[in-house]
Amino acid sequence: QQLLARTRRETSILTMDHCGSSNACERTSFIFLRQELPVRLANIMKEINLLPDQLLATPSVQHLQSWYVQSLLDLMNFHDNNPEDPGTLEDFADALIRIRNRHNDVVPTMAQGVIEYRETYGTDPVTSQNIQYFLDRFYMSRISIRMLINQHTLIFNGSANPAHPKHIGSIDPHCDVVAVVRDAYDAAKMLCDQYYLGSPELEIEEFNAIRRGSPIHMVYVPSHLYHMLFELFKNSMRATVEYNENVVIFPPVKVLLSLGPEDLSIKVSDKGGGVPLRKIERLFSYMYSTAPTPKFGDTSRAPLAGFGYGLPISRLYARYFQGDLQLYSMEGYGTDAVVYLKALSTDSVERLPVYNKSAWRHYQASPEADDWCIPSREPKNLSVTTPSK
Repeated sequence: QQLLARTRRETSILTMDHCGSSNACERTSFIFLRQELPVRLANIMKEINLLPDQLLATPSVQHLQSWYVQSLLDLMNFHDNNPEDPGTLEDFADALIRIRNRHNDVVPTMAQGVIEYRETYGTDPVTSQNIQYFLDRFYMSRISIRMLINQHTLIFNGSANPAHPKHIGSIDPHCDVVAVVRDAYDAAKMLCDQYYLGSPELEIEEFNAIRRGSPIHMVYVPSHLYHMLFELFKNSMRATVEYNENVVIFPPVKVLLSLGPEDLSIKVSDKGGGVPLRKIERLFSYMYSTAPTPKFGDTSRAPLAGFGYGLPISRLYARYFQGDLQLYSMEGYGTDAVVYLKALSTDSVERLPVYNKSAWRHYQASPEADDWCIPSREPKNLSVTTPSK
């Protein structure tokens, strides 16, 4: 309760960038993190306890809760330690690495818990809505915690990536957006070639309204951008190949990048047949997937394929620094997926869930009758409907 009462301090990507500069102070980072990380853990742990009892009782969620309890205890051990002691700083960095490694499988473990619950008890609209609300907040909290841990350990623990010497922690002050697009495409293409023995080509168009004719660079976390684009390319390639299975050359996947005064927009377009409007929101649901449900620990598949978590978590990565990810589809033609990011690092401030009365009330909501007339069943598939005699 004392941790919940503390005010969390969201940071901007610019602040993280400056904190990792040549003037970075490990003691300052230690003092901030030993206070901030327990607060973030406590907030989300409080919300975990508001989930349905049957979901909390699943082995996967029980296991996950034990990780969070242990990590909170590990951090509280440093509450009264002297920041001037080099040994304390070294032990703290080691503890952060252990916490990060302990939580590596949080996403698939929680996904497995939801699957166990769904297969045993089924779902209803209110429970599904509460789980969707919780998982958005839970995974956003995880993104923020890992971001802070990575910044500290990469900068102060001597574990910086030699392949990216100019990165400040996990932040690239001059992120080459087109290069990240190509990397994500190449990784998705390799998977597509492996499964389908073919893949669509990539076409990129770049428009810089700030410095016309110049390549687009920005202050951002390349791994976050890569994660979003990789998921979008996987979806676009799968749809394109399956929808155009009888053609010799697949229609290309097109990417348009546009940098304006406020936003950097990245549009990924395909001719994969699109999806009906009524299904767009389902694509962002943790309870829905268009792929077969995988077995936990199956490494033969693409990451998270079948859990239905690719798009919703990609949207969280976009929203973490005040951006967004939206889908615009034309059934029978294809889909445009647009990633919106803040062009200015000063506007890229963390978006964090906060546990308060408003959050608590959300979990107590009871089903109410809808005040709009809504069709009660799926529309008929006229292509397979037998005409009456």
